[in-house]
Amino acid sequence: MIGQVLDELGLEVASHAFRVGEHWGDAVGPEVARHSRPVGMRGRVLEVAVDSSVWCQQLQLQRPAILAALRRVAGADAPRDLWLRVGPTR
Repeated sequence: MIGQVLDELGLEVASHAFRVGEHWGDAVGPEVARHSRPVGMRGRVLEVAVDSSVWCQQLQLQRPAILAALRRVAGADAPRDLWLRVGPTR
């Protein structure tokens, strides 16, 4: 619903980021989702805020598995890469 409204307002990038964000918890699981959140898209790269440098490193190591999981749950909306940064997650 929100994704559709964003599309109608001409905010396709925001809509795409929202749709991917809807699948984040399903793709990464509840533990990782508690420490991270998608914050935007840059082309086909998903920007993810992570609450600590330790978790940022952990997600960096899990990047291939996370991208594969996002492809499974988000299909065509899945990003091609991740850009991880330490920042606010809530």
